[in-house]
Amino acid sequence: MSSFYVTTPIYYVNDKPHIGHAYTTILGDVIAGYHRGMGEDVWFLTGTDEHGQKVQKAAAEHHMTPVEQCDSTVVRFQELWKKLGIRNDDFIRTTQERHKSVVRKILQDLYDRDLIYKAEYEGRYCVPCERFCTEKDLVDGNLCPDCHRPTNPIVESNYFFRMSRYQQWLIDYIRSHPDFILPAYRANETLGFLKKPLEDLCISRPKSRLSWGIELPFDPDYVCYVWFDALINYISAIGYGTDPERCAKYWSAAHHLIGKDILTTHTVYWPTMLKAIGLEPPKTILAHGWWLIGRDKMSKSLGNVVNPMEMADKYGVDPFRYFLLSEMTLGQDSSFSEEGFIKRYNSDLANDLGNMLNRVVKLILRGFDGRIPAPGSLLEKEDKELLAAASDAADVMEHAVRNLHLDKGIECVMDVVRKANRYMESTAPWTLAKEGKTERLATVLYCAAETLRVVAQLLLPVMPEKMTVLLKTIGAPTEFSFEQAKNHGVLNPGTAIQDINALFPRIQLEEPEKPAQEPKKKTEKVRAAREEPVLPEGVITIADFAKVELKTAKIVQAEKIPDAEKLLKLQVSLGAETRQIVSGIARFYTPEELIGKTIVLVANLKPAKIRGVDSFGMLLAAKDGENLRLVTVDVPDFPGGASVG
Repeated sequence: MSSFYVTTPIYYVNDKPHIGHAYTTILGDVIAGYHRGMGEDVWFLTGTDEHGQKVQKAAAEHHMTPVEQCDSTVVRFQELWKKLGIRNDDFIRTTQERHKSVVRKILQDLYDRDLIYKAEYEGRYCVPCERFCTEKDLVDGNLCPDCHRPTNPIVESNYFFRMSRYQQWLIDYIRSHPDFILPAYRANETLGFLKKPLEDLCISRPKSRLSWGIELPFDPDYVCYVWFDALINYISAIGYGTDPERCAKYWSAAHHLIGKDILTTHTVYWPTMLKAIGLEPPKTILAHGWWLIGRDKMSKSLGNVVNPMEMADKYGVDPFRYFLLSEMTLGQDSSFSEEGFIKRYNSDLANDLGNMLNRVVKLILRGFDGRIPAPGSLLEKEDKELLAAASDAADVMEHAVRNLHLDKGIECVMDVVRKANRYMESTAPWTLAKEGKTERLATVLYCAAETLRVVAQLLLPVMPEKMTVLLKTIGAPTEFSFEQAKNHGVLNPGTAIQDINALFPRIQLEEPEKPAQEPKKKTEKVRAAREEPVLPEGVITIADFAKVELKTAKIVQAEKIPDAEKLLKLQVSLGAETRQIVSGIARFYTPEELIGKTIVLVANLKPAKIRGVDSFGMLLAAKDGENLRLVTVDVPDFPGGASVG
């Protein structure tokens, strides 16, 4: 039996979980569920990161010890995972002895082999990110390259891991293993980072500054740097150093799911650490995008953090899981809004899937005494096409799971649901019932019910509770397997079905409150004072122009959009984030010649969907008749994300 090992990042316990934590963990749960359905030996790991300066700081603010801070916060994650139906096989805490003992063993081994040494460090330090920053890393002379907050000057002795020794090896490994870092443009980002000389990694903090961490086995005055400690959880949890056979079995099939903000730690620090201790890098590291509120990243300071517990309580766990996985294209940012959630819920689940189920169940209850009818001996073309579409969706979903493109698999399954609704319209079983065409009616309803079975089984890892209800309603097996989903004729004629209320009750959008009208009575003097001077047509004010946010953006990936002759899909880097945009420049530029260009982007444009592809901004170009040229920055290495204006 083949193995499959999937991990989430271990989450920091300085605050409660948010939608980003929920997304990654649901993604891991669903991927694990699909691989179990492939008959693989699956191990799904999540957990919490419980050392470091931010935990110590949060504990002090809450008047707790660090241990109390960890214990009080970790339950929030555990309760949320239970609420969201997460079926993890293990939950690791970095304060557990099974983890700390492995960290100490690795530290001692590297120190004994002179791969860890002591030296003095002088430079800048970012407290929120808990990282040292070199002068070349800093943004605008003093800002952290990760969080863009001010850094502090620091001089102290510390221990360093000889990470620089493995720079060329890592470059060669990334280039020769295309599935190591996904999406591919994240691999290009890592290779871009590695163009500069790789420095050794500081892996300690003096206890005089930070006491909350794993003590270095060779120097009791220091604790281990939180990132060096945390990354080791992926192997300490599966028996590194204690159960080599088990560790080898799962590590050979390791897949890490991470947010793009921790790309460097996972694609530079971690593989070099593994190389140093004699392990291969994980098979795949998938870096997904951020959940944005509008165009802003969620943050406590902006007050726009989405509480996943509240969303699950308000709308149900399964619809919440479905929305997160269907809405985000893996690797790209996605925008969250409650209105967007409700629209997708009503469209996909209430209208398409829910109505299809309701139609089929009611017709079978009325026409066949509530039992699955036996189809006729001859299927017509439209019957065969629908059943073939369902089988094909199983193949597409399996391919999507193996290639970590769940949104594409889900979309294909939902397309089958829409085909099934069109099938019901074209075959009109209600008319067949009125006309007494029982054999044809039985065939139509059997094909429709079989299609529902396949759809429900393919979506079972995504919505386990609701799809189990659907399968039980039509008397179908409630386990998931791709093999069964690809077959026809699984439903047994004569099997009793159950009546059901709406599986996905429609959500009514609340009408926004109308703003109170201003009193109409105003003196002529006040009215005149408020009137703006009339501008000539086409003239704008500086305030109008200030609404447009122009930024530099480096094109890191470009590809054609199928069946769209003029359109290209671009991934552009704005420094701290990567966005996807769609642009009609395919007649003027090939994808290859665009890579590396620094363009000017309208960054605060409302997101749009063009030919079914999300676009988060618009590039600037000049056009003269049939000639078009991009507006670009003439300095090759000019950073992305700089303001233009």
